[in-house]
Amino acid sequence: MFQKLVAIEPINMNEAARARLYDYAREVVLCADRPADDAEIIRRIGDADAVLVSYTTLVPRAVIEACPRIRYIGMCCSLYSPESANVDICAANERGITVLGIRDYGDEGVVEYVVSELVRLLHGFGAFQWRDVERELTDVKIGIVGLGTSGGMIARALQFFGAEVSYYSRTRKPEREAEGLTYRPLEALLAHVDILITCLNKNTVLLHEAAFARFGNGKILVNTGISPSYDIGALRAWVQNPGNYYLCDTDMAMGDTTLLALPRVISPRKSSGFSSYTIKRLSQKVLENIETYLKGTGELA
Repeated sequence: MFQKLVAIEPINMNEAARARLYDYAREVVLCADRPADDAEIIRRIGDADAVLVSYTTLVPRAVIEACPRIRYIGMCCSLYSPESANVDICAANERGITVLGIRDYGDEGVVEYVVSELVRLLHGFGAFQWRDVERELTDVKIGIVGLGTSGGMIARALQFFGAEVSYYSRTRKPEREAEGLTYRPLEALLAHVDILITCLNKNTVLLHEAAFARFGNGKILVNTGISPSYDIGALRAWVQNPGNYYLCDTDMAMGDTTLLALPRVISPRKSSGFSSYTIKRLSQKVLENIETYLKGTGELA
């Protein structure tokens, strides 16, 4: 059992899961707002040996080194790699601190967002219509960059609607190619497709000026990540060309909210990966991680 567990910011767990936290720590502190700076994070952690954090606050080396009693950090958000994490995992590892994150808790909503927004844009159900004549997803050439869990789910959904789906990923996915997906190197993918969907880890930028030039005009870009998949200046120039559309769900994904003033930039400015089911999945996975850690230390029977 932990001596003290502190959630340094709101963590999107349901009430039942919050109550369960008291089974794992003698003292539990759940902060209701985001800390203003590192000094405030350090103050909130204090002598805690367990910390919970969401995706909106950074926990850098300076914070980790200033809080010597930490032995566990639970990320109540996606953890794909140390490079993309908002916790300095290398600094934590150096001090013997275990960092566990979660995955695959909000992907269903992301799939629904992509299908919904593309259908609206292709049919002209909203303020914009992609082409002069309404069309279905059938036979539309769509490329997916990043075929992880969400990218794979989006691919299957679009295939269901009859789209011609290609993908680029750091590693080939033979099992998905057997299902009808076509692998293309990134440059070839950009030149081939009319709609490009980026499903990349946080802070992964693949689209620069040359990539947009190869992608061309009269196209649609959808970003499903939680940070820009593109150079913002290059995106700004590209989306102002005739017939180009850019879609994303949140301000973090956009990277610069002044883009909203440009024509054909469409965003609801709310997370598509957030729902009552997202909270349920997130809560369960956060608790499972705590139990995994405590069982490993022999502190949970």
